[in-house]
Amino acid sequence: MEAAGTSREGGRSSAGVRPRGERKGSRWPAGGAALRKGSRAPSLASTLSSENMLAVHFDKPGGPENLYVKEVAKPRPGEGEVLLKVAASALNRADLIQRQGQYAPPPGASSILGLEASGHIAELGPACQGPWKIGDPAMVLLPGGGQAQYVTVPEEFLMPIPAGLTLSQAAAIPEAWLTAFQLLHLLGNVQAGDSVLIHAGSSGVGTAAIQLARMAGAIPLVTAGSQHKLQMAEKLGAAAGFNYKEEDFSEATLKFTKGAGVNLILDCIGGSFWEKNVNCLALDGRWILYGLMGGTDVSGPLFSKLLFKRGSLITTLLRSRDKKYKQRLVEAFTKQILPHFSTESPQRLLPVLDRVYPVTAIQEAHAYMESNKNVGKIVLELPQ
Repeated sequence: MEAAGTSREGGRSSAGVRPRGERKGSRWPAGGAALRKGSRAPSLASTLSSENMLAVHFDKPGGPENLYVKEVAKPRPGEGEVLLKVAASALNRADLIQRQGQYAPPPGASSILGLEASGHIAELGPACQGPWKIGDPAMVLLPGGGQAQYVTVPEEFLMPIPAGLTLSQAAAIPEAWLTAFQLLHLLGNVQAGDSVLIHAGSSGVGTAAIQLARMAGAIPLVTAGSQHKLQMAEKLGAAAGFNYKEEDFSEATLKFTKGAGVNLILDCIGGSFWEKNVNCLALDGRWILYGLMGGTDVSGPLFSKLLFKRGSLITTLLRSRDKKYKQRLVEAFTKQILPHFSTESPQRLLPVLDRVYPVTAIQEAHAYMESNKNVGKIVLELPQ
């Protein structure tokens, strides 16, 4: 079992090698099998003009095979924005859904995949007033555009990288951890002693939520689809874990809570779990829905069951939130949570990395996430 914050593959997937194909026009192979024996992989960035960059691209919605790395124009920072040279970007479920043609970027957002990234500041746009300087390392929350060599972002969305973390680890923080922080604190109003049921407990958001719930003095319980995933969740601090494929998690949750149910549910599953969620929700409990991996269909007396428990159903998406909301979220997270990623913190937080791929293995990275085998985050490294 790997420790939190490390890669199961020692930093790289066995197939996650540097590009092994020759350039054809402005398109780069995404897998790496087209290298003749004895030849050397080219430097991806060596032939780019200063006005261009490499980015993940797909021409039509579909499977991972539609993804490739393409040469595109480098963005220019606008007023109050910075240009970040991206070192690493983590995958999220939203990337897969967007690739499938089922999740359009918010208005004004880049169509390039990638909701979080880390790297170094390459340029400051007009009217930037923050403390940031060219060359500073930073990690960022994004509405899109992270899976490219450069991305522009409002300076208010920048966060410093805690000492002791690599750029790949830092790339796994912004979207997943800010989502978990939002769910627990801004929306869920988690309190010490609360029981919190976290679905997909081995996901990026799940592994973050376990640690944040523990830090808040709450009692995290998780669901996952394998014993391996449950073991990792328990190592991170989950008080109990339930394999939803082998048992009724609602009955197991009620047994653990001695019939009281849980005060808070963090739900990225949706339709297929609704009845069990209501069954194990405590009186006056909060159920926060932030994903629909289990579908959208609800057939049955949801509202009456929820009403008799005086339960609250709250829905949320972070990507489509406005700039002011994200700015407040980043500021609160930076002040309240980020210091705990330090090696000196008595309750140290760690992002969990499963695999790290070069961006040219984008097809393999997406296929691996679709297999639902990952424990923690999948990270892409960009050529420097």
